[in-house]
Amino acid sequence: MLSKRIISCLDVRDGKLAKSVKFVDTKDIGDPVVKAREYYAQGLDELVFYDITASSEDRGIMLDVVSRVAEQVFIPFSVGGGLRTVEDCSHVLLAGAEKVNVNSAAVKNPGLIAEASKAFGAQAVVLSMDVLKVPKSAQIPSGYEIVINGGRTPMGLDAIAWAKRGQELGAGELVVNSIDADGTKAGYELTLTRLVAEAVTIPVIASGGGGKPEHLYDVLTEGKADAALVASMLHFGEYTVGQIKEYLAGRGIKVRIQKDEG
Repeated sequence: MLSKRIISCLDVRDGKLAKSVKFVDTKDIGDPVVKAREYYAQGLDELVFYDITASSEDRGIMLDVVSRVAEQVFIPFSVGGGLRTVEDCSHVLLAGAEKVNVNSAAVKNPGLIAEASKAFGAQAVVLSMDVLKVPKSAQIPSGYEIVINGGRTPMGLDAIAWAKRGQELGAGELVVNSIDADGTKAGYELTLTRLVAEAVTIPVIASGGGGKPEHLYDVLTEGKADAALVASMLHFGEYTVGQIKEYLAGRGIKVRIQKDEG
């Protein structure tokens, strides 16, 4: 059985680490480079970097910040925000990322997933999905809708159908981010995560709502996620990566435990 992964997300705005609740009330909370180094030292499995205003501001990603973060971590590192073309993706990979996260641009141009997968391999292409719970309808039968541009624009696209399409086009992994749970620290959206995990065969990363180790246990078991993304739990010093992993291991979840050096 593969180990479950603990992934942290650095939401970056104007070069600073930021955190929001349900994609609004965003506050600057620190230096992403310092946090990346800190979490790597704690035994984090992977790191995700999002330039959270690149798409809405219609600009490219801040490659200098990507490079500085990449210099601090020696674990899988993926980057997203404002990636519209294969050339954009190439710049991010050359700046030190191992994976690219596509989101808004892929919804507008699904061919981007296929082009990036062909150019770099499916293992390097992550489809991030920002999802809002809505009333079920003929158009949105699951009751979960894809939104883009940092949660600003609903697309009338069913999240489960989009997850399947993303896999078909060549994405190697999915990040399922619940806007309803984002930043609340009240727990992941288990139903959404499970529906996606049951619909695809590629790894699913649960995102949005992690507030305590029990929440990760729930989403890795009941939610059937392959990995859990945490932000606030680490950013505000409430837990370390080691504490989260020790809790999960104690409840029978297979995780990679970092051995102390010396």
